[in-house]
Amino acid sequence: MKQIPYELRIGWRYTRAGRATRRNGFISFISGVSMLGIALGVAALIIVLSVMNGFQKEVRDRMLGVVSHIEIYAAGGQALPDVQQTLAQAKANPQVIGAAPFIAAQALLARGEDMRGVMVRGIDPALEHEVTDLASGAQAAVLAQLVPGEFGVVLGAELARSLGVRAGDKVTLVAPSGQVTPAGVVPRLKQMSVVGTFDSGHFEYDSAMAFAHVEDTAKIFRLEGPSGVRLKLRDLHQARQVADELSKTMTGDLLLRDWTRQNRTWFAAVQVEKRMMFIILTLIVAVAAFNLVSTLVMTVTDKRADIAILRTLGASPGSIMGIFVVQGAMVGVIGTLAGLLLGLGVAFNIDVIVPALEHALGASFLPKDIYLISRMPSDPQQADIVPVALISLLMAFVATLYPSWRASQVNPAEALRYE
Repeated sequence: MKQIPYELRIGWRYTRAGRATRRNGFISFISGVSMLGIALGVAALIIVLSVMNGFQKEVRDRMLGVVSHIEIYAAGGQALPDVQQTLAQAKANPQVIGAAPFIAAQALLARGEDMRGVMVRGIDPALEHEVTDLASGAQAAVLAQLVPGEFGVVLGAELARSLGVRAGDKVTLVAPSGQVTPAGVVPRLKQMSVVGTFDSGHFEYDSAMAFAHVEDTAKIFRLEGPSGVRLKLRDLHQARQVADELSKTMTGDLLLRDWTRQNRTWFAAVQVEKRMMFIILTLIVAVAAFNLVSTLVMTVTDKRADIAILRTLGASPGSIMGIFVVQGAMVGVIGTLAGLLLGLGVAFNIDVIVPALEHALGASFLPKDIYLISRMPSDPQQADIVPVALISLLMAFVATLYPSWRASQVNPAEALRYE
């Protein structure tokens, strides 16, 4: 059986504080504080990054319940020259699993004296479930009530609430382009019947979007047909790559836009915030890791006699340095592992922990009327956890180098003079 290097055994013994003297006890206490600080810093990093990932995923999923993965539309907002050809060419890509025509236009929606700006989306209810989760869930029956020729409209829940309308009420749609009459240019008005409401969970869309049948929308906005095609992909993260591929294979004067470009500003802001939080919380780990410097300096001072004896027995300066590197590394490894266990334990059970804290404190951390999310989301990702662990271990190792080097420079004769 291979003998364990004495550097490891002595380093581990020093980590456990050795003799139970007052000085050793204090050194052990400082070492424990450093270990606890590393653990709490690592845990805080994992929990915060997991919650931020959860919020990003939650908002993204709700956003993609309304927004398609890729939109193909004609330049200038005109109708597509050949809708069926565009659908066929789009579906030829193996990543595309659903396609549906649509019309998107801005308008005003009026109810009495109340008026709101809205984005009107003309859809085909029979195909819409292929490209959006909104049309395949419980609200599919509401969209199915959009019948061509009846000029029905489905409003976002917040939009309907602000206008004070419900199913069966009438609203007036004001198209932006007017019609020429002997009295001059007057706006085109169309009275529409509210057939229902939808709730995507995303305030931006619930407060400013209305669905109508694509044929009715074409008549109101004087288009010959759908102005675009919406696509759903197997992997939403491949949207930009698929859009680039389709731009080379589609025929006609078409523009393509994927969901990452539609919401580029929001996603960029989230990434910047995530990086800043990572840097700020890493400082907590850094402070705890560099507490090891003071711990090891005191240990070296306390163990000068031991170092001198080891040197007289033939230990090299490198071996002496290795003993104290092992001591500091042990603190870093144990603290990092404890932080990983604590952080992952909280991150994976945050849906249980947060409600328990809310019940105990009698408070609500995420009021649904403000955030539209009633639970704390969490999404631990390996891409965040691995760097956190490696950075923590690296900082702990770097913090051991100077005190360990000082220990290797101890002069045995000087150290043993007063012993």
